[in-house]
This record gives sequence, C-alpha cells and structure tokens, in this order.
Amino acid sequence: EVQFVESGGGLVQAGGSLRLSCAASGFTFDDYAIGWFRQAPGKEREGVACLSSSDQNTYYGDSVNGRFTISSDNAKNTVYLQMNSLKPEDTAVYYCAVAPRTTMKFWEYDNWGQGTQVTVSS
Repeated sequence: EVQFVESGGGLVQAGGSLRLSCAASGFTFDDYAIGWFRQAPGKEREGVACLSSSDQNTYYGDSVNGRFTISSDNAKNTVYLQMNSLKPEDTAVYYCAVAPRTTMKFWEYDNWGQGTQVTVSS
C-alpha cells in the first residue's frame, strides 16, 4: 500500500523557516512527480511545489517561488520542502502526494498524506 506521511509543521513567526518532510512507504521515487500542496480554511487546495523524480526538475507556485525549495533523498524515500521567509498567508495544512507526470494540478495527484499544519504568526 502506498502511503505518504508529512511531518515538520508547527508554529513559526513571520520571517522564520520550517522544513517539511514527506516520507513514502510502499513506493519508490522513480518516474513520478511528487507535489506539495496546501489548503487554508475556506480555500481551494493550492499547488506549492513539484519535483520530477526522473530528472529532478522543480516547479513552484507563484506565491512561494524564491522562498520555498523542494528536494528529495531517494535513498530515504523522502521529499522535503524548505520554507524560508514565511508569511502569515503561508498558514495552511500542507500535503504531499504523487502524480504520474509533472503537474501543479492537485486533481491529478493521488495517495494524499494526512497533512501537517503550518501556522505563521505576524
């Protein structure tokens, strides 16, 4: 069974940093895309970052580009999201999931984790 478990969320002040982890089991990062998404209350799920496991190309949402970095450790079956210069509007539940191709469209992803809460105080 494919399962993703997110961790690393928490409460941080504006301008601070957090690193989220997405650990995969029953799955190896090979020719898939791993995406990080977030969802704030009352808002649609938003694409944050995407990593192609085959060529390591990365893609970012406009609101996080230049502040967030997605990376992977294939030996550990883990994908990370380094978040710097955090803003209150980054507050959301962050999820990871897998897709058969590189895309920022959440409906193309599957095997969603349970999410990890990130709260940025002003």
